Amino acid sequence: MPTSIESASQAPFLDVTDPGFTFEAPEVARARERHWYARTPVGPIVLRHAEVQELIRDPRLAQDGARYLAMHGITSGPVHDWFVPLILHRNGVDHLRLRRVVQKSFTPRVVNNLRPFMRATAERLAERIAAEGACDFVEMFADPYPVAVMCELLGVPPQDYELFHRCSTDIGLVFSLSQGDGVRERVERGVVELYAYVDSLIARRRAAPTGDLVSRMISAHEDDARLSSEELRNLVVALVFAGHDTTRHQLGRAMVALCAHSEQWTALREEPQRAGAIVEELLRLFPTAPVIFRFATEDLEYQDTAIPAGTFVMLCVQSAHRDVRAFGPDVESLDPAAERGAAQMVFGGGPHFCLGAATARAELAEALPVLARRLGAPAPAGPVAWRHPIGIYGPESLPLRFG
Repeated sequence: MPTSIESASQAPFLDVTDPGFTFEAPEVARARERHWYARTPVGPIVLRHAEVQELIRDPRLAQDGARYLAMHGITSGPVHDWFVPLILHRNGVDHLRLRRVVQKSFTPRVVNNLRPFMRATAERLAERIAAEGACDFVEMFADPYPVAVMCELLGVPPQDYELFHRCSTDIGLVFSLSQGDGVRERVERGVVELYAYVDSLIARRRAAPTGDLVSRMISAHEDDARLSSEELRNLVVALVFAGHDTTRHQLGRAMVALCAHSEQWTALREEPQRAGAIVEELLRLFPTAPVIFRFATEDLEYQDTAIPAGTFVMLCVQSAHRDVRAFGPDVESLDPAAERGAAQMVFGGGPHFCLGAATARAELAEALPVLARRLGAPAPAGPVAWRHPIGIYGPESLPLRFG
């Protein structure tokens, strides 16, 4: 007789809704050693690597935008109309159809062609920081850098960067709806404003195509009559949604880690060819998406545990990346030279593996050596303000000084 996942006495309890909760807390490591999942106020959270890796690919667990919004009292309106049809909430043939449109336009060559722009943007922003000596790193680098890269990719002119920054920041809060404090209103405002801008951008590119991603996606849309205008708009907004907030917070988390690992800062300066390996370790230990959300689409059993249809399940990537069963006894070490025998999952897995993974890795690998070459080792210059770890996680402000 399978045990109910909500009542299993052997599963520990983690209060992930506590304002002071973090996935670095010792209680998370203890819970992972005790059991493969923990109970929480909002549903089970899977903690071990093997189980996360298996369940992230299980078709019986799916992303469900409508259920997620309903948990927060949203069943209609602009946020619902944007979030529910997102490509990450599509499955099967429908998901594959939309994914092919993006893949056809968003090729490795496109990403590689962006690298010089990434370096030039990082150098310009690093120069400003050097002139100041100390700064809020989020404000002066982590925020403007991915916005500029995203706008260059989409063909958005520099005079509109600020609008994109504001809107993408607001819609990125959709995974933090549980925090209240006007979050829903900010997300709605961002959706309405960004939709209006993207509509005008698509109209301009239809009239005068360029070599940017939006022009290529319009061409793919016109070649495939099954892709509606609404789907094209949603795909463009999805790229904005994915391209700014996650990279901003990943840069912030990386810099906090590098404050405690000056040897890696030195390596980035003296051996920039090692940046890729350093980035992989930063992504493993300090992912900007510590948990991935799923819903059970049917009643299912897993490891003698009954999971009812509709159960909200969190797959804890950050905990999985610190599982000694997968990564060995030195799992907590930031060691780019270590042979890690398991795959990391910061970009998800299975059919929904993040389409922007290569771009995100490139942005980090180009930016960090530029910063290390131009600036001395970073150190905290004040208290860090953190976003809650359930959702996109990272510092909202990060005061740093550079040696």
